[in-house]
Formats: sequence, structure tokens, C-alpha cells
Amino acid sequence: MDLSALAPWISRQVETLLAQRGHAWLLQGPSGLGQLELADALVRTWLCDAPTPQGACGQCVSCHAIDVHTHADLAVLMPETVMIERGWPLSEKAQADIDDKKRKPSREIRVESMRGVIEFAQRTSGRGRGKAVLVYPAERMNQVTANALLKTLEEPPGDVRFVLASDAAHLLLPTIRSRCLTHVMVWPEHAEAMAWLTGNGLSEQDAQTMLHAAGGRPAAALAATTAAASNAKSWKLLPKAMVKGDVGALADVPLPEAIARLQKLCHDVIAMQVGASPRFFAAADLPTRPLAISALTRWWGQLVQSARSADHPLNAGLAAESLVSSAREALNSKN
Repeated sequence: MDLSALAPWISRQVETLLAQRGHAWLLQGPSGLGQLELADALVRTWLCDAPTPQGACGQCVSCHAIDVHTHADLAVLMPETVMIERGWPLSEKAQADIDDKKRKPSREIRVESMRGVIEFAQRTSGRGRGKAVLVYPAERMNQVTANALLKTLEEPPGDVRFVLASDAAHLLLPTIRSRCLTHVMVWPEHAEAMAWLTGNGLSEQDAQTMLHAAGGRPAAALAATTAAASNAKSWKLLPKAMVKGDVGALADVPLPEAIARLQKLCHDVIAMQVGASPRFFAAADLPTRPLAISALTRWWGQLVQSARSADHPLNAGLAAESLVSSAREALNSKN
């Protein structure tokens, strides 16, 4: 990874953390602030053949091995779904089980994977620069998996270092949190985030819209822009489409993402109704006439309930139609 490609606020955090000592870091904050990018930059520097105070060189054998996901001294712990999505290889047994249709890829970090990491921690460094373990998203460790890590995290053998990156650190066991040095992710200034987004190809107007949509988190804004069925125009038009009951506005949008968008819309509509500023949409794009707060809060409750089964809908098409129908009813209610 080219360090120059890192967002400037991530680069500053890399330098800050490298100047401190510690064998285990917990990087925490809302999603979209760059926890994984910061964790990746740290392990690269720890293992780099020619590190600098600013980070890894990006050119050595070690950096290349991480680029191609083959570094012998780096263990990556992620849910199998995330490993597959990001191109990291699974263990031979896990891959065989999935290929043979014995089970589906896990959405949690499995205890079997953790046991493999504990064994990895006991081995001697292959390249002589120590070993590193990266865990992301750390909150996907269930209690059994987390408990398996505790002793190794508290008393790491030899020269192994850990970095846990989390979008929801409050879900981690207190015993895990207490064994790590904590770093809270830095929110970038608005102007800096805008400059970064426009530098990544967004127009000024689209960058503004998508940064708003992501609640001020630039990495989330950029990821949303590059995702299917998501762009600044569709985001601006979503409130009016839901007023009309237009199911097509959520066509090709995965159900969990559709629910997340409607939750943001519901949040901002309620905020406007009570005189607060919207967070995710421009005020001009939201309904301005008085709406029934009871209808809006009922809609919010329906969205919360829908989110619980979003990954396993009985019929995704019918679920989307129901979501849009609920939105239309709430957004056309009368105070």
C-alpha cells in the first residue's frame, strides 16, 4: 500500500501511534473513519524492512508480501465473509468446508480461527522483525472467541503485536478492552474531507452530498459513491421518492442498506419536525410540512424491527415494498 494514498488524517494518526509503545492497540470509532486502513498501516510498519517514523516504505519484500496476502509473520482475523470480500485466503479446512457446501462463510470470527492465531503467536518470527495480528471488525468475536484471545493478549509470547479495529467497541468484552491501549479515531475537518473526496474523483457538489449522507465520515462517503445503486443524485431524490411510494428508488439496493438509508431519512425528518438540523440530507430535500410525530416514531420502530431480519428476509422484494409503503404512509401523515 502506498502511504501517499492514505487520507492525511489517517497518516497523522499513523505517525502518532508509531511514536508510542505498546503491544496491543484497540482502534475504535464509528464505521467509515478508517479503522482498517490505520490498522493495516500499523502492521505494515511493524513488519517493514525499512520503516520510517511516518510508516512503512511500501517497497520492500515485507510490504509486497502484505500486498499479496502471503506474509508469514502476519495473521489476519476477520469473519470469513469479510476475508472473502477483501481477498484474504481462508484456512485450508475452512475453504474446503465452504467449497463442499458443508456450511456457509461465517459472519463472525470463529474460535477455530482464533486458535490458529494463538498457535501462530507461539512460533518464531520468519523474517526476524516480529509478528503482527490484525483483528477486524473486533466486535465480531463472540464470547468464546474473545475469551480464547485473553491470555495471549495479556502476555504475548515473544515479539508479537496486536491491533484490534472496531466500529462498535462497546460490544467487546471489558476484559479485551482493558488489555489494549485505546485510540479513538480522529474525525477530519470538513474542508480536509472535501478535498480528499474531490481528489478521489467526486465533484464538489457530489462530495458535499455524499459526505452529508455518510454523517461526515469521508471513507463511508467514498465507499457509498462507488457502491452499486448509490450516487449523489439518487440520495438527493430519495425523500421525494419515498413520499411518492416509488419502490424503484431502492431497486438493486441490498435490503440491509435500504433499511439503513430509510433510517437516516426517518432520523432527519423527525429532527426537522422538532426544529433540529438534519444530519444526512440537505434540509431543502426533506419534507417541510407538519407531519404526525406518532406516525414517524411508529415508522422508526418498524425500521428497527426490519433491521433485525434484514440479512435473512423471507422475500426481499416483498420486504422492500413493505418498507416503501411504511415510508410513504409516515411521510404523508397529517399532524
